[in-house]
Amino acid sequence: MREFKIALTQIVCERANKRVNLQKMEKYVEQARKKEAKLIIFPELATTGYVLRDQIYELAETIPGTTVTAIEKIAKREGMYIIFGMPELSEKTQMVIYNTAVLIGPEGYVGKYRKMHLPTHSVFEEKRYFRQGYSPQVFETEIGKLGMIICYDVFFPEVSRLLRLKGAQFLVCISASPAVRRHFFETLTVARAVENAVFLAYVNLVGIENGLQFWGGSRLIAPNGKIIVQAKYNKEDMIIGTVDYLSIKPVEAFVPTLRDIRPEIFQELKERSEKL
Repeated sequence: MREFKIALTQIVCERANKRVNLQKMEKYVEQARKKEAKLIIFPELATTGYVLRDQIYELAETIPGTTVTAIEKIAKREGMYIIFGMPELSEKTQMVIYNTAVLIGPEGYVGKYRKMHLPTHSVFEEKRYFRQGYSPQVFETEIGKLGMIICYDVFFPEVSRLLRLKGAQFLVCISASPAVRRHFFETLTVARAVENAVFLAYVNLVGIENGLQFWGGSRLIAPNGKIIVQAKYNKEDMIIGTVDYLSIKPVEAFVPTLRDIRPEIFQELKERSEKL
C-alpha cells in the first residue's frame, strides 16, 4: 500500500485500570476506522498508565495474553493495524518485565519491540522495574515496513538508523514524555525523520499521573521534516494524517544520507562506547 491514513491517538490513562483503558482504546479504534484510517497508534504503556511503581508486577502480562487477545479481536473486526504500549511479563520468570510496544493487525498479532533505553534519572526509575530489550526489528505489513521505538530511544540515533538500514519506511515512536522534556522530543523526532529520510509518527501520553504532567503534542513527520499533522498540547486528542511513500524518494535524492554513510565509523563508535 503506497498511501494510507493513520490515527495518532493520545489518551489520558486511568492508572492500573486495564479494563477502562481498553474500553477507551476500542472506542478510538472505531472512530479511526470511520475516518478510513488503516493504522491507529496509542502511547507508551497505554493499557496501564505510566506511573505504576510496584503495581507493575500485578499488571504485566505475557505476549500473547489477555490484553493482546482482546485487541486482536478489535483489530480483526475493524480491519485495522493497532500499535500500543504495555508492560510485558517474561514467559520464563515472574520477576522480569519489559516496556513493550505491540503491533497487531487484521491478521492478528504481528510483533513486538522491547524498549532498549530505560531512563533512570530525575523523575524516571525504569531500570528498577524493567529489563532492557535488544535489537529492534522491522515488520512487513500491508501498510509497509514498520519499525517501532519507545520514548527515550529517540535520543539514540543509532536505533532509528538501524531500523532504516533494515528497510523500515515508517518509524513509530510511542512515548510517555513529561512536559519538561517537550522541547527535546519536538527537536529529536524531526531529526530522526530527516536523517533517515523516513516517515515518523510520535504519539505521546497526555494527562497527569501522580503529579507528573504529560504534554501530548503527538505528530506525524514527513521525510523532509515537515509536520504533516499535530495533536493538541495537554489534552486528549486524535488526529488523522496521510502517509505517502512516494515522497521518500525525492528526499533521498536531495539529502542522500543513507548513500553517504561511513560504516567504518561504527566500529570506532563501538570501541569508544565500551571505554566510557
